[in-house]
Amino acid sequence: MTQELIITDLEVGTGKTAVKGALITTRYSGRLANGTQFDASDAFQCVIGTGRVIKGWDQGIIGMNVGGKRQLSVPAHLAYGERQIGDRIPANSDLFFEIELLEVLTRDD
Repeated sequence: MTQELIITDLEVGTGKTAVKGALITTRYSGRLANGTQFDASDAFQCVIGTGRVIKGWDQGIIGMNVGGKRQLSVPAHLAYGERQIGDRIPANSDLFFEIELLEVLTRDD
């Protein structure tokens, strides 16, 4: 089990930068350590940096630019910790995401 968030840029985007409080749209897939996919979306929207998603996303997406692709290796304590999520994510699971940032909207937009 890893203890810290590992961020790997697969492609660096050239568009708008994700900042705390921005509404972002992503395409992503999420896997467990054994490779089992537990979730995916082509157009997932959330507000980033405000605790509305797991800490690993809040920390791992801020600073990313639109058009970029990033892998996040999220240790359990920055994901769901000791909570089991349905029948898809066991308690104390490290999670692995591949995320493409599609859009960033801020209050200025």
